[in-house]
Amino acid sequence: MQDSIAAISTPPGDGGIAIVRLSGNKVINTVDMLFKPFRQEVQLEKRPSHTLTLGWIMDEDGKPLDEVLVSIMRGPHSYTGEDVVEINCHGGTLPARRILERVLQSGIRLAEPGEFTRRAFLNGRLDASQAEAVIDVIRAKTDKAMQIAMRRLQGSTSRLVQQLEDELIQINAMVEASLDFPDEVGEPDYEEIGEKLEQIIAQLDHMLEAARRADIYRQGITVAIAGKPNVGKSSLLNALLRKEKAIVTSIPGTTRDIIEDWLNIRGIPVKILDTAGIRDTEDLVEQIGVQRSREVIQQADLIIFLLDVTSGITVEDQYIYENIANGKVIVLVNKEDLEDKKVTEQELQQMFPEVPVIRGSVKEEVGLEELESLIEQMVLAGGLDSDDLEMAVNLRQKHSLMTARQHAQEVLVSLQQVPLDCLGVDLRGALEALGEVTGKNLKDEVLDRIFHDFCIGK
Repeated sequence: MQDSIAAISTPPGDGGIAIVRLSGNKVINTVDMLFKPFRQEVQLEKRPSHTLTLGWIMDEDGKPLDEVLVSIMRGPHSYTGEDVVEINCHGGTLPARRILERVLQSGIRLAEPGEFTRRAFLNGRLDASQAEAVIDVIRAKTDKAMQIAMRRLQGSTSRLVQQLEDELIQINAMVEASLDFPDEVGEPDYEEIGEKLEQIIAQLDHMLEAARRADIYRQGITVAIAGKPNVGKSSLLNALLRKEKAIVTSIPGTTRDIIEDWLNIRGIPVKILDTAGIRDTEDLVEQIGVQRSREVIQQADLIIFLLDVTSGITVEDQYIYENIANGKVIVLVNKEDLEDKKVTEQELQQMFPEVPVIRGSVKEEVGLEELESLIEQMVLAGGLDSDDLEMAVNLRQKHSLMTARQHAQEVLVSLQQVPLDCLGVDLRGALEALGEVTGKNLKDEVLDRIFHDFCIGK
């Protein structure tokens, strides 16, 4: 039987309430000894599950630490599948910390990162895919990312994997029957097995491709704004963020360092980077900024290259573009609201034959909607179907699906060419890899990695 654990489950800082969470077989009895109910006849041990009780947590001298609401959730109908108690106290750092210290004095130990969710997995309330979805729910930066994480938390990935496992088990049963009872069963139906394997491989391919696109909503992308000084990079950053994040002046070289922030473009979390204008300069600080700009531009998933329509395409512009042309680039011709235009369509077609070009005005917010739409198209490269939301997997699960696909492909290629027992080896390998997605075949060190990034109270 596992010991009991406790932790603060709300973030530090001022707030209306804070929650100290406990889980284990002794937690209701332990809190009952520390708790003085508002109504003296009430005992927590006798309270039904999923009820709230008003009272005070008392210190070792019998004095009230804080007025609290104690919620009781009896296992297995709780988050962890065990008895769970949540002490709802006043917000702020001190009340929750003092109550946690009091709980730990009673013999309950401090929880490790992710241990509440780990217990939910070990007790069978969540599988590994659902447990990993919890951290994606917490970290979601957009509604779309939240939607994808919630689908996984509800078991969408697990159901798809279970269907594939059922198909492989049927194939394996056909092979095993022919191995164990060759006279009665004879050779397996290789045509049927081949058709089933092709369907399984196609489904795995679909899941892997959907995972690639869905991962964009979970992890986000990095977009760097590049261009010569005073072309409007900081103004574009401010316009996309809808706030004055970067200083904007008419003096070239105002931005000396990388300025970054997150924004939501059509549900995609985008880290937008305003870089220092790339040019030769004697200013030491600006030199450092230019070097940092080169580094982040090389690492960016997408680059918005700004041109100034009033200055034409200069040698400086050409030099910068030569340094970024290997990446995904969108050209934005800025200041189209001004009459003095020195950039022609012919010049744009000659210099950027395969690159999308937008003519607009950051100041007048012309072309920004087209820019956001183009970013979405280029990043998703085909879009995300509604069915794809059911197939979102993380990097660990993706590796397991790739392994399962490799084993299934080996069986398909080897049909009628190798002994049946050799086919069984790859079939079992595919099943084992799929079991890693849901957690049926996970080692302790893998579990440790899964829950390592969780906060202590989750």
